[in-house]
Amino acid sequence: MGKNIELTASDGHKFSAYVAEPSGKPKGALIVVMEIFGVNSHIRKVTDEYAADGYLAIAPAFFDRVERGLDVGYTPPDIEKARGLMQKMKFDDALKDVEAAKQHVASGGKTGIIGWCWGGALSFKAACNVNGLACAVAYYGGAIPSMINEKPKCPVMFHWGETDASIPLDKAKEVAAAHKDQIHYFYPGAGHGFNCDQRGSYDAGSAKTARERTLVFLRKHIG
Repeated sequence: MGKNIELTASDGHKFSAYVAEPSGKPKGALIVVMEIFGVNSHIRKVTDEYAADGYLAIAPAFFDRVERGLDVGYTPPDIEKARGLMQKMKFDDALKDVEAAKQHVASGGKTGIIGWCWGGALSFKAACNVNGLACAVAYYGGAIPSMINEKPKCPVMFHWGETDASIPLDKAKEVAAAHKDQIHYFYPGAGHGFNCDQRGSYDAGSAKTARERTLVFLRKHIG
């Protein structure tokens, strides 16, 4: 079980974050970037799991910039509310929160970033704009195709669902073609949100394979 803390970004914005520590010395640190639903039970569980794998893991509440304490599920009203808040968010502001989180877990060693949905896009954005990240993992980030010309400063692993209605497969393949030096995995039959076991789109097989690949990637670049 982790704990909630408060961080301050470079622009003075104060926001909460959920931190989970490993049982022994950290292998490294990992910034866990939420979907659009806040640091909810699923994101806290994922953060705890990466801590159990040996990483000092932190999940910032990025949407505190538009609504503090967001913690919702996956019902249609939840999705509608979360999408409305997402539209108010600016990636440049969120990058300031990434930087603050990175500084907080610096004692853990090399730091990576991982995210899903909106968080997948922010993870890629951070890989291109935040100095000092060791690696990034981006699960089905819907805004990534619009960032296709940005250049990562660290190794990036992408996970794409081939039946993702939010990201046309041809757009995902364009990203893969533009960033051939990075790692791209495509999951047949997997849709948007396939990693989340609280969503109807959950695909257990794809989620398991993606996590195994992610852990190999993290061990290579973080420890």
